[in-house]
Amino acid sequence: MANLKEVRIRIASVQSTQQITKAMKMVSAAKLKRATNAIIQLRPYATKLKEILGNLSGSLEGSSSPFTQEREPNKVLIVVVSSNRGLAGAFNMNVIKATNNLIAEKYSEQYKRGNVSIVAIGKKSQDFYEKRNYNVIGNNNEIYSALTFENVTKITDAIMAGFAKGDFDKVELVYNRFKNAAVQILTTEQLLPLPKSEEDTTAVTASNIDYILEPSQNEIVEQLIPKSIKIQLFKAVLDSHASEHGARMTSMDKATENAGDLLKALKLSYNQARQAAITTELTEIVSGAAALNG
Repeated sequence: MANLKEVRIRIASVQSTQQITKAMKMVSAAKLKRATNAIIQLRPYATKLKEILGNLSGSLEGSSSPFTQEREPNKVLIVVVSSNRGLAGAFNMNVIKATNNLIAEKYSEQYKRGNVSIVAIGKKSQDFYEKRNYNVIGNNNEIYSALTFENVTKITDAIMAGFAKGDFDKVELVYNRFKNAAVQILTTEQLLPLPKSEEDTTAVTASNIDYILEPSQNEIVEQLIPKSIKIQLFKAVLDSHASEHGARMTSMDKATENAGDLLKALKLSYNQARQAAITTELTEIVSGAAALNG
């Protein structure tokens, strides 16, 4: 009977876990819908802005903007976009691994000299790099409490100011780009300096576009460059936010499925143990009766 009691306790525990994972999956699905709407609405604007800058890319050569100036990357800043919470499968660890690989493969010399800094957006990446004594700048863990363009722009402004002052020679961005609920694409992009040529097969070449510009082309470019950088980081954060909820929903769906399989196995074990106990009791009763009759 002790075995039956143990199995009953395990069944109750797995049933409770299954209910929790189902609830978390439903919550993530609702949040995913809102996060997906946000990134879908921003993407056309971000794409068009990038296209315009690409079509005006000839003027970037002579631009006086500090955000287009190429320098030897002696000091590097990496913006790592993760989440504040776990239970999302390998979502956070994939971003951290991609960042570590980027440092090892591209900026190992700068890292040895202590010239690699981290801006972490999300508690998971913040904690990881602080515990390993990286130079982590600021704390942006509260950004997801009010995920707005204005709040993300505060981070971008600080990064742009540091680049303009020469605190960083290059800024890289690592995040999960949202494709669908089950697929997140690890993405590494150069945030600063703004690339002069964009490899985008969907963009229309400048030779096919005839813009009438007012004010001058240079003035427009000088205004578009900071806006493009801010939009790029905001889009990355929204992409990562949607990817997080997609990864968590998928993870909780798999956990619910696994709990269901475990529940079936436990119920089978319980029935087998119960049958064995009943058989033992019947045997004892028959043996007792036979002894009395004998």
